[in-house]
Parts: sequence; structure tokens; C-alpha cells
Amino acid sequence: MDFTSPGPVVSGHARNAWLTEARQLLRLALPLAATQLAQMIILATDTVMLGHLSQEALAAAAIGNTLFFFCWLLGSGPGQAVSPVIAHVRGGYADVTKPYDRRQVRLATRMGLWSVLLVTVPLAILLMYTRQILLLFHQQPRLATDAALYLSSLGFGLPFALGFQVLRSFVTALNRPLPALMVMGLAIAINAAGDYGLIFGHFGLPRLGIFGAGIASAFSNFMSFAILLAIALAAKPFRAYRILNRLRVPDWRKLAELFRLGLPIGMTMIFEAMLFNAATLAMGVFGVGSLAAHQVALTIPSLTFMIPLGIGLAATVRVGLAAGAGDALEARRAGLVAIAIAALFMVLTSFVLLLFPRAIASLWLPDIPANAQVLALAVTFLHVAAAFQLADGIQVTASLSLRGLKDAQAPMWLAGASYWLVGAPVGIVLGFFWHWQGLGVWIGLATGLAAAATLLTTRFLLLSATTGPAATPR
Repeated sequence: MDFTSPGPVVSGHARNAWLTEARQLLRLALPLAATQLAQMIILATDTVMLGHLSQEALAAAAIGNTLFFFCWLLGSGPGQAVSPVIAHVRGGYADVTKPYDRRQVRLATRMGLWSVLLVTVPLAILLMYTRQILLLFHQQPRLATDAALYLSSLGFGLPFALGFQVLRSFVTALNRPLPALMVMGLAIAINAAGDYGLIFGHFGLPRLGIFGAGIASAFSNFMSFAILLAIALAAKPFRAYRILNRLRVPDWRKLAELFRLGLPIGMTMIFEAMLFNAATLAMGVFGVGSLAAHQVALTIPSLTFMIPLGIGLAATVRVGLAAGAGDALEARRAGLVAIAIAALFMVLTSFVLLLFPRAIASLWLPDIPANAQVLALAVTFLHVAAAFQLADGIQVTASLSLRGLKDAQAPMWLAGASYWLVGAPVGIVLGFFWHWQGLGVWIGLATGLAAAATLLTTRFLLLSATTGPAATPR
């Protein structure tokens, strides 16, 4: 089995170099974006299946998934750091026949798997106290109990979800994103069949309801990890690295590097996720109509965001390759190309949201008189979403380009300040003190994203101007 490679770092005359970099980036980014969309389809499948079971099961799974996603964000940082670390190695040596090159890639991947083992234990303990945590946040006792039941089975899938992230970073950093996409496509089918069988008792399986949904998702996480691991061990582009060789032997220096990069990466994602979760809680204060309109309007940017996210993940590799080779000009070009392509895509989606907001909202909420007020509010929110699409695309690609430079701690603080010292206060003042309610909260979201886009892009421009060779000695 072989997979197409987008190729090495670009060089050449100015215009040709920019066009070539754009082609290389897109060849890597499109499968990555499709993989992100596939992960959203898995979540949507769970939602649809449990919605047919009962509203209570749907609500419990929704709140349980929020806690599970929080744990995944906390634990996935070191696994995501595997990609820029390997990219730097490949940029600096770029010769798979050299034992040192292979060994450094293997160490990064192996210590990524070690990081999964280390973070899983405290996260599993956290999930054991799901009911108590939810009761602490004043959730209904029945809802907290059902969510804990759901996570008691889903939680077994957490180490495999984190392990899949490590392997995905490994294959992506080698410019082969297709295996992860293929595996996620298979995972959709596995999860859907498992949900159908274990929630409702089909295929001769027991009817387990929400507990069965957790089992199905955990099993799909296990299979995703197992299949991608098999590909990494057996497929021609990967087997030379022998990623499980001497698995029990630690490399504390490499493990420390992954945590040094990974923990800020995880916190950066948590800062953004918490802002949007806080916005959802605020909408609940304004009433069911505001909350429903918010959920409808937020679904669209969540889908469009997957494209610049895929572009940003590709930029991590492209920038990392150039930075590892000590080519500051190419590292800067790779990041700027990613930011420009993401910005262009988001501008196009902004026009769509501005021109057809009601038609888009009606895909989720029927356009009938009973829904008129909620639809009108959703249209207002979509107008704001059209405004922040550009900022959202720029901030994620700038952040992931900085990751390619192994710069994670400063972006964490810049993003946190943008979301919580700029965006959140604006949303609070406009929403609650100026009584703009939901519109004020959405303007706060847009302001936070705009601040993040400005600060992160500025940092990338400054840092990429001084990028030197990879720090790892030959």
C-alpha cells in the first residue's frame, strides 16, 4: 500500500514558489479537512440516534459529550505536538535512509503514545466523578445520572481517541494524510452500526440505550486507533520508521518536549471552546428562543471552520518542514499562503451567509409561523457569523502556522487574552448591560476572534522573519 505525498519544501522563483506552495498545501489540507468533517459526522450520528430514543437521552449525551470533549482537549495537546516535532526533523534531515532521521521520528511518535498513557489516568479519574461534577454545576440529578452512565462506557474510548491523534500526527507529518481519512470514513460506518444495534437492540444485540451509545463510540475509537496503527506498521511509507520499536524505553527529553509544546496547544483550544460554551450558557439566560437560534446559527460556522482548520493543520507541517531546514523565507511563505487561502474561503462563505441566511437557517428549523421569531434571530446571528468568518479562518491558520515554528506558549496567552480579556467582556457589556442580549454575545464572539486573528498573525510575521535551523543537533 502506498499513499501520494505532497512533496518537500518548495523553492524557486518568486511567483512559481508561491503557486507551488499553494498546490502542495492544498494537497495536504483537503484530506485533513475531510477528516475533520468526518469526525463531525460521527458526533451528528450519535445525536440523531439518541434523539430518536428520547429527549432525555439526547440531553444527557450532549452534556456528557461536553465533559468528554473537555478531557480530550486536555489530553490531546502532546499528541498534536508530534506533528511539528516530526516536521522539524524531516526538514532538518529529510532522508528516510538515515538511521538518525528515522530514530528521531520514531522517538516523537513513541513518546506521543507514552503521553497518552500518562494523561489517561488523571482524565479517567475525572470522568469517574461525572455525576458529582455536573451536580456541582447545578444540573438536574436525573440528567447528571444519565450523563454519568453514558460516560461510564464512552470513557473507555478516550485513550484510543488520544492514541489516534498521535498516529494521525505521525502520518500527517510524513505528508500522507489519506490513511487517517480512510480510517475515519470506516469509523463512521462502525459507529453508526454500533449505535443502531446497541441503542435500539437490533442485529441481535441487547437494547442498552444511552449506555449502548457510549459503547458504540468507544468501540469506534478503538477500531480507528487499531486500524491506523496497523497501517503505520505495515504500509510502505511508514514501516521503515518502526514506531513501536523499543516501546517500553522512555526518552524523557523528547517526552518533555511534547508536553512543553502540547500543554499550551491544549489550553489554547480550551480557551476558545470555553468561550463558545459560555456563550451557549448565556443564551439560556435569554430564553429558549435565543438558545435555539444560537444553536442553529452556530452549526454553520462550525462546519465551515473545518476547512481552515484542515488548512492550518497542513500549514503546521509545511511551516515545520521549512523551519527544520532553517529556511525562514519558505517558512514565512508557507504560513502566509495558508492564511491567504483560508481567508479567501471564509470570505466566500461570508457572502453565502449574507445572501441566504434565512434559507440556510431553515435547513435546521422549518420556516413556519411558529418558528418565525427564532428564525429571525438566527438570521441576525448569521449576519454576525458572516462578519467573523474571516477572522476565524485567519486566527486558526495563524495559530497552527506558529505551531509549525514550535511556538505554542505565546499563542496560548495571546488567544486566551483575545477571547477572555477582549471578546468575553464585550459580549457581557453588550448582552447584559446594554441589553442587546444574544446579538451582544455574538458581537463579543466576533470581537474576540478578530483580536486573536490580529495578534496571532502579527506574531507569525515577527517570528517567521527570524526562524533559524532546527534546534536539535545533528
